[in-house]
Amino acid sequence: MFDYSARPDLLQGRVILVTGAGRGIGAAAAKTYAAHGATVLLLGKTEANLSQVYDAIEAAGHPQPAVIPFNLETAQPHQYDELAAMIESEFGHLDGLLHNASIIGPRTPLEQLSGENFMRVMQVNVNAMFMLTSTLLPLLKLSQDASVIFTSSSVGRKGRAYWGAYGVSKFATEGLMQTLADEVDGVAAVRSNSINPGATRTSMRAMAYPGENPQNNPEPQAIMPVYLYLMGPDSTGVNGQAFNAQ
Repeated sequence: MFDYSARPDLLQGRVILVTGAGRGIGAAAAKTYAAHGATVLLLGKTEANLSQVYDAIEAAGHPQPAVIPFNLETAQPHQYDELAAMIESEFGHLDGLLHNASIIGPRTPLEQLSGENFMRVMQVNVNAMFMLTSTLLPLLKLSQDASVIFTSSSVGRKGRAYWGAYGVSKFATEGLMQTLADEVDGVAAVRSNSINPGATRTSMRAMAYPGENPQNNPEPQAIMPVYLYLMGPDSTGVNGQAFNAQ
């Protein structure tokens, strides 16, 4: 596991947006960031799930989060502009962006992968991620120390059979991370890095490996050290790097 111990007030006063914040790794990251002092913007498509995370953060006495219902599969360009305007109006700037939301799509040979399924995965995992990044970058540049974290995968670093659209989308994720990192290097107080979470006890992992015993994998909370490191000031100057949570 990534070795890092965060001080309790690591993210005090920071405003951080987490996509896919309603469950799994996204929910764990949102709660962890809030526990270290951040105001967390919970973005996801299922409001009921986001509300549960909201309630857990509020019950723990952490800074009040915000729920942002947002469907990355169907969102139109003007909705991203409206999202950015809302964040600017309510919070003034953004200190962090965790791209966590993804869909896995069918695990099948490329020859059998329908164009519809391929494009759906790319829409959520790549196109929406680009739209969020480009639209929110001006707000991140208003921060004195901003971090963008992209969620990658081992199949986005070396191609593997039957991972199709998901694997391709994660190669694109690494490419977007590296491109952004090179563009902001020495220009803005924004850094861009990726995390491969590794095998974790989530519903997406269970979908990908239905025959696997989930108890063999760590809970999302166990992989949070690298998420804290990259979102906090201790990683200032770290840019364009691909990290492993485990």
